[in-house]
Amino acid sequence: MNARQLLGLSPVMPVIVLERLEHAVPLGRALVAGGLRTLEITLRTPVALQAVRAIRQAVPQACVGVGTVTRPEDLLAAIDAGAAFALSPGASPRLLLAAAGGSIPFVPGVMTPSDVVAALDAGFDTLKLFPAELAGGLKLLKALAGPFPEVLFCPTGGIDVRSAAAYLALPNVGCVGGSWLVPGAALANGDWDAIEALAREASALRPTTR
Repeated sequence: MNARQLLGLSPVMPVIVLERLEHAVPLGRALVAGGLRTLEITLRTPVALQAVRAIRQAVPQACVGVGTVTRPEDLLAAIDAGAAFALSPGASPRLLLAAAGGSIPFVPGVMTPSDVVAALDAGFDTLKLFPAELAGGLKLLKALAGPFPEVLFCPTGGIDVRSAAAYLALPNVGCVGGSWLVPGAALANGDWDAIEALAREASALRPTTR
């Protein structure tokens, strides 16, 4: 699987911040039951890599990856944990070099045209636009389509179920990232039915046919 194929697995990629390891498996099961296979576990908590291992073992239907990768060391740790892919909020030359030689698909984060040029120069044409809404959202993606027709984006940041459909209607968007699928209250209360319902709603969204 390459990065472009990764973006095609689900229209929405849940952006997951896990504080408690015991939530990992039931959360993964709820999201997959709702129709979302691609799960991004962010490296924002101490249990993130353990959660990747746990979901991989207990929910084989899930394609579990790691987000918030900012250093080559993070990428190596993700690979060691069995992550199927990795994403970054931004990218340094050092990180892009390490990812180019890595064994899993990597989606570097960009925000400006210069970022896109740097990513393309490093060999990456499937990119994460972050933070999407603050960076310019739909208008920015439409503007980037002209000079960069070969680039496919996963916009993330500030997107919700109401705006996701408009992003997915753009021809240069493969999927969107969303934290709305895992509300803090539902996660804390173990309300897996509510999370499954949100996932089912999101999985019904479809990107433009390419």
